[in-house]
Amino acid sequence: MQQVMSTSVWSAQAFAGLRLVLAGGCGGIGRHLAGQAAALGAQVRVLDLPASIERHGAQMPCIAMDAKDPDSVDAAMAQAATELGGMDACVNLVGYMSEAKPLQQTATEVWQDIIRGNLDAAFFISRAALPHLHRSERASLLHVASGLGAWARPMFGAYGPAKAGMILLVKELALENAPRVRVNAVAPGAVDTAFLRGGTGRSDESAPSNLDQAAYTRMVPMGRIAQPQDVSDPILFLISPAAAYITGQTLPINGGTYMP
Repeated sequence: MQQVMSTSVWSAQAFAGLRLVLAGGCGGIGRHLAGQAAALGAQVRVLDLPASIERHGAQMPCIAMDAKDPDSVDAAMAQAATELGGMDACVNLVGYMSEAKPLQQTATEVWQDIIRGNLDAAFFISRAALPHLHRSERASLLHVASGLGAWARPMFGAYGPAKAGMILLVKELALENAPRVRVNAVAPGAVDTAFLRGGTGRSDESAPSNLDQAAYTRMVPMGRIAQPQDVSDPILFLISPAAAYITGQTLPINGGTYMP
């Protein structure tokens, strides 16, 4: 079985002094990404829920933010840009699922909460970050979507439609903000983080996963479930100068389970 590399493949030259904001950065992918970026010389600010910061933010400069509240997002982005002296890149890792249930049985308030916590949050974060990014010479905005935004599967309620909306949002933002700001997304499959247990700051992260990992792994051509670095390395690529001619794209990261 192929092993995950323990160190980043990216050179420090591409990230030295990069002013990077990670929205929802206290989760498993976000923590790994923050550590990689900081080690490469980036200046990092993590925006997340107070509960998430209390649990996982000790090693990172953090600012409290509720991504479902546009005023909170605006204030946190402004504070981050002030502390960093500007903003070169923003990565949105915010999102969570609801209990597995058919859409017909999904309560209105659950639907609205998932849309608010995923698609609306992506809009609020984009709108707040873009004025700061437009002042940068190497600006990039990246959203973490999901393979479920393109590959319909049953029992995921509003989550798939919310992520599908995010993928189209990325395309519209890319067109509206080119050539000054590049806007892209990654669309991971299952990743072995607290997300599978309800989400960082929203669940008991020590609880059993909601996913039958053994059954899932049997479906994956690469023979394993994704780890945080499997997603953070492609994110680093997309916000780096190596991706300077890439915008409006969504990169699937799923070990070959879905090939659009």
